[in-house]
Amino acid sequence: MHAINIAGRQVGPGAPVYIIAELSANHGQKFDEAVRLVEAAHAVGADAVKLQTYTADTLTLACDRPEFKIGKGTIWEGRTLHDLYQEAYTPWDWQPKLKQRATELGMHCFSSPFDPTAVDFLEQMGVPAYKVASFELVDHGLIERCAATGKPLIMSTGMATRTEIEEAVAAARRAGATQIALLKCTSGYPAPVDEMNLRTIPDMMQSFDLPIGLSDHTLDVAVPVAAVALGACILEKHLTLRRSDGGPDAAFSLEPAEFRLMVEQVRITERALGRVNYEVSSKESASRVFRRSLFVVENVRAGEVFTEKNVRSIRPGAGMPPKHLGEILGRHAAKDVERGTPLAWELIS
Repeated sequence: MHAINIAGRQVGPGAPVYIIAELSANHGQKFDEAVRLVEAAHAVGADAVKLQTYTADTLTLACDRPEFKIGKGTIWEGRTLHDLYQEAYTPWDWQPKLKQRATELGMHCFSSPFDPTAVDFLEQMGVPAYKVASFELVDHGLIERCAATGKPLIMSTGMATRTEIEEAVAAARRAGATQIALLKCTSGYPAPVDEMNLRTIPDMMQSFDLPIGLSDHTLDVAVPVAAVALGACILEKHLTLRRSDGGPDAAFSLEPAEFRLMVEQVRITERALGRVNYEVSSKESASRVFRRSLFVVENVRAGEVFTEKNVRSIRPGAGMPPKHLGEILGRHAAKDVERGTPLAWELIS
């Protein structure tokens, strides 16, 4: 499995988890709020901020037909797509400025484009990577347009079947993509924890031989931590300054303190995962003395037989390993042995 490289940062197995703060619609159409979100992402430990590049007119039609109205099962029920996207979009003239601020803070900034004009715009911005949203995974033309830039490509897989994921990866490769990562995603907003099916992550790693991450829409910090334990090397989470401000994405976004907790827990998890190791650690070495071992627990005279009554496996670990007890019982003491003496071969005749 090969890592991808985003602006000099290795992203993949063996590297620190790459944490993306999704700004989405949480700026509330206020540029200063968008800047504060970028700064908050840096403050809570994100490696990158991600934007979305579309307008309502590039994404859908202003149309009141039933097909363009959002039905039951989402937090946007009853709205038209055009109305929702008009509220949610990030003005394009903001995006170079937000990228500049992210760069000043030492973070990457890239985006999800939603049509070829957005890709052209982001190329002019000089983004270091592209993210394909779950809903666009079936748009092979858009995937190919992103892949043709030669930039790393991160693709979310919400709602997708295995076949659809395979087809999307094939489309990217046809267009020349050599750096591809996939994100396990459950496209519920917010997503129920019991529908996350995180065990899919190691299966995706084996099936696709690509770096696998998680695009998470739950409000539970435990979910991304569990994903990292299962092998996720990328995490994407929505960030908002205050859920109480509302907005299209607020209900499934983390506030800064929650996001910071997630980052801290992920970094602890990375350290704890470590490597495959059967050696005694430095801290364990000091504890070995508290292991059980064989001790003489009653005074024994020279020539006397060792029995279960006068030899026991007890703590500390100064005597012979307990595995030798069966060899010793029935043998004789080579000399007088005082109670509390660690048993050793020279004491046995």
